[in-house]
Amino acid sequence: MERLDDLTADLEGRQGAMLLELIALASLNSGSRNIEGLARTADLLVEQFAPLGPLERSELPADQVVDAQGEPAPLPVGQLLTLSLRPDAGRRILLVGHYDTVFGVDHPFQEVHQDGDDILRGPGVADLKGGLIAMRHALEVVEDRGVLTGGAEPVGVDILINPDEEIGSPSSKQALAAAASRADVGLVYEPALPDGSLVSGRKGSGNYTLVVRGRAAHAGREPHLGRNAIVAAAEAVGAIADLDGAKPGATVNVGTIRGGTSNNIVPALAVVDVNIRITESEHADWYDGQLRRITSEVGAADGFSAALHGGFGRIPKAETPALDELLGRVADAGRTLGTELTWQPTGGCSDGNDLAAAGLVNVDTMGVHGGDIHSDGEWMRISCLVERAALTALVVSDLATRPLEVGS
Repeated sequence: MERLDDLTADLEGRQGAMLLELIALASLNSGSRNIEGLARTADLLVEQFAPLGPLERSELPADQVVDAQGEPAPLPVGQLLTLSLRPDAGRRILLVGHYDTVFGVDHPFQEVHQDGDDILRGPGVADLKGGLIAMRHALEVVEDRGVLTGGAEPVGVDILINPDEEIGSPSSKQALAAAASRADVGLVYEPALPDGSLVSGRKGSGNYTLVVRGRAAHAGREPHLGRNAIVAAAEAVGAIADLDGAKPGATVNVGTIRGGTSNNIVPALAVVDVNIRITESEHADWYDGQLRRITSEVGAADGFSAALHGGFGRIPKAETPALDELLGRVADAGRTLGTELTWQPTGGCSDGNDLAAAGLVNVDTMGVHGGDIHSDGEWMRISCLVERAALTALVVSDLATRPLEVGS
């Protein structure tokens, strides 16, 4: 208990510095695809993580998106940040976070401010920049105490911070899988749920873009010569929407429709973006087949063509015996700190899905306690910076001395 008191006292003494670091980090716009803002944020993270060692920066391959003309186009995503402590150690713990947010450079939500004694509001304070600050300080305390090097076998730590999680980690998937293959267990710093609970299982996610092409014509003089791509796409949207709930727990959301240039021109192009969430991995092929059937039917109509882009980038993260054991170990650490942690499944996805798909058991809500993420009301509890850093320190220390008994 004396060692625990010493650890928590050290972290409590860091709370002021942690808060200032978070305010500085969240004050930089790092919306996904804001390459300049992501670069500035990466600069600051390199500086903040310097006590642990130099973060290595590497350019990720461009993401392929469908542009306003319905054509595939490459878009840069930014730099991957990594750090390996004791790279030759056989046993390894992987810590993962992201530094992009959903708030673009033109979004009105840009300011960070304190609301009362214990609430901080701002873009990314909970998702996920607060988690990065907690991660960094927890590791620094653990490293200072030699917890991971004092046993018979040193334990290595790998840190991976990506710039594209909020768009599905399309360009960092290979890096996540490679890091997972070297690790024994993973901790991901997504925020806890609004009630403070952790996440157990997660749904899988597929992102698709349907491109429908028709024929332009004057809407008044020669409408019969046109082929209205928006009307054709609307028929497809109805068929796609009917797939919602076709499999247990699955949801289908038609998110955006783009098309047309003027109301006196029969539109020759329509672009539809669709997201699908599933609870079972085998449902991915079924939904993929249904979307391809609908696309084929639209494209078979006279004067039309249709193409489908995308797929399932994340399969469901299942609740397994190994995950149950790891969650139990995290809960034990919480009790040691005087906190009763609970967990529940969610429909949201994270890099925890990708780590699990690569075979790595992980808890992916080790970040701060906050809420209203992905909105201009995003908040986090300031006191949880210390709480979650202490939780990480105890969990990492426990895993270093007692490996998981159940395999992934």
